[in-house]
Amino acid sequence: MRIGLISFGVSEFTALHETCVRAGHSPVVYAYSRSMRPRTPTDSGAARAVAAITAALPAGMDLLLPGSSEGLGAALRGYGLDLLVCYGFSWRLPRSVLRIPRHGVLNIHCSMLPKYRGPAPVLWAIRNGDSHLGVTVHRMDELFDTGPVLAQQDGVPIPDDVTPESLWTGLSPVLRAQLAVALDRAPDPSAGEPQSAEGVSYAGLMEPEFSVVDTARTAREVHNQVRTFRFIGPGRGPVVTIGGRGLKVLRTSLTPADGLRLDCADGPLWITASEPVEATEPGTDQGTV
Repeated sequence: MRIGLISFGVSEFTALHETCVRAGHSPVVYAYSRSMRPRTPTDSGAARAVAAITAALPAGMDLLLPGSSEGLGAALRGYGLDLLVCYGFSWRLPRSVLRIPRHGVLNIHCSMLPKYRGPAPVLWAIRNGDSHLGVTVHRMDELFDTGPVLAQQDGVPIPDDVTPESLWTGLSPVLRAQLAVALDRAPDPSAGEPQSAEGVSYAGLMEPEFSVVDTARTAREVHNQVRTFRFIGPGRGPVVTIGGRGLKVLRTSLTPADGLRLDCADGPLWITASEPVEATEPGTDQGTV
C-alpha cells in the first residue's frame, strides 16, 4: 500500500515509517499539523519541530504543513494513497478527506478507547493518577475517536516521574505492534470492532483553572497536577501563592523532603522544585499526545 503519515515528532514519524516498511508498504508523504486546530495561528514550538522532522526526512519524502483540512485534502489527492495513518493529530477531518485514501484513515490513540476520547488522553491519564495507559488503532470517522477498533493493547506503564521520553520507552513497542496488526486488517472494509457504549470518557485540553494549585484538592491530586504540567514540557507548572509569594511548582513529593510544605485537603505535600512568578501568571500552553 501507498501510505501517508501524519504525526508530530521525529521519533513518532520514524516508528510509523519503519512499521509500514516492515509490513511491506511504502510511505510516500508526511504531514505535520502545525496548529491544534485548522485555520488557527501556528503553535509555539512548531518551527523547531518542523526543523527536526525536516532534518530526519527520508530521501525523496515530501513534508506537508497544512493550515486547513481543505488544504490537506487538496495536497493528499495527488499521492494516490491507499491509506493514511495519523498519530497525534487533533483536527477533525471532514468526510471529503477521509475518503481520499482507498482504505480510509487509521488513527493511533493513546488510551483503551472508548476511555479518554479527545486530544489529550495522556494528560488525563497522568492527571487522574493512572498507573498505565493503552494504545488503540481505529478507523477514523467524522467524530473524535469513535471509529471501529482494529487493534488494541493495554498495560503501558506511566512512571511517577513521567516525561515524553520515559513514556515513549514503553509506548513505542506497543504502538508498533498494534499498528502492524491494524495495517494487516485495514484493506478489509468489514474489519474492525465497534467501540463499547460503556466506559466512554472525554479527554479535552486542561481547563484554565488547572493552571492554579487548589489546596482544597488532595495532596495526590496536586502532585498529579504538577506531573501533568511537567509532562507537557520542561519549566512548566501550575502556580501557587505561599506567604504572599507566587511560585510556579515544578516538582513535588508525597513524602517528607527538602522544600516548602504545602497543606492540602488530606495532608501535606512538599514542593521540591519551583520558580518565583507573578501570582497571576498563566500556567502553560498545552500540547497533544
